[in-house]
Amino acid sequence: MPQRDIFHDVVIDAPVADGWTITDDPLRLSYGGRNVYVDLGPEMPIGAEKDNRKIAVEIKSFIGESDIHELEIALGQYELYQGILEQVEADRELYMAVSTFAFEGIFSEPIGQLMITRANLRLMIFDDHTKRVAKWIP
Repeated sequence: MPQRDIFHDVVIDAPVADGWTITDDPLRLSYGGRNVYVDLGPEMPIGAEKDNRKIAVEIKSFIGESDIHELEIALGQYELYQGILEQVEADRELYMAVSTFAFEGIFSEPIGQLMITRANLRLMIFDDHTKRVAKWIP
């Protein structure tokens, strides 16, 4: 089982407050006899604004010594999970959850903006103080 990110509990609360139901914690994806674990598998409850919409959320803290190194790791995981999801659960969209601090930092810089565009990143930006989703991209 993978180690949980320091923001795990915050990110559990944020989508729930936004109307999501957590269905998997973590979400296990299997492909070719291998397992990977995406941090969360929230689902919109039936009857909500976006009926039956399913997402997977990989939480990234960006609190290490190097934001670039953290970005490299995060993008690698995102690409791996996205590829597997396309094969085994194509109806689930992958999001990377990052704090407002990380979004206003590395993701607001030219390299972060390039990666958002180039890797077609979907981001869930959360406020770690209010435990709420601040913004969804796209």
